[in-house]
Amino acid sequence: MARTNTKIGDVFSVKIDENNMKYFQLVAFDLTQLNSDVIKAFKKLYPLNTEPDLSEIVSGDVEFYAHGVTKLGLKMNFWECVGNISDIGDITNILFRDANDYGSKPGEQIKVSHKWHIWRINDKNFTNVGTLEGENRKAYVGLVINPLGIIELLKGNKYPVNYLDFE
Repeated sequence: MARTNTKIGDVFSVKIDENNMKYFQLVAFDLTQLNSDVIKAFKKLYPLNTEPDLSEIVSGDVEFYAHGVTKLGLKMNFWECVGNISDIGDITNILFRDANDYGSKPGEQIKVSHKWHIWRINDKNFTNVGTLEGENRKAYVGLVINPLGIIELLKGNKYPVNYLDFE
């Protein structure tokens, strides 16, 4: 089997259900978060039998940004690369969050954290902010999410289901 390489600008289609699909685009590699891929997922749902123009797809409304491994999703046949478009938009202000107390011991499950840190793609350091306030509440979950989790997010579900809240 030939090695599959993905590159910035690649656009992927994902079957959401028996009749619809959604798209996402690889927009960066984040050295801050395990050199993982950063994807930009689009809100619009498309019927399975359509082949929309890539420019139309990438100019659509963004549903979320996430860290993942696009090559793994390809290898597992969870999505397919449908092309590449160099327009990735402005990625300088995408904000991610994670909590220092996520993944606590059994019996000590924390549901709301006040120990958050935030970062932008390829920041040299995380910024500890404690309680999420203001614009920081709009930060995307910064965990590296497996391909099945990416699909859950595209379906509009929370992933991971036990991830901390900020209020």
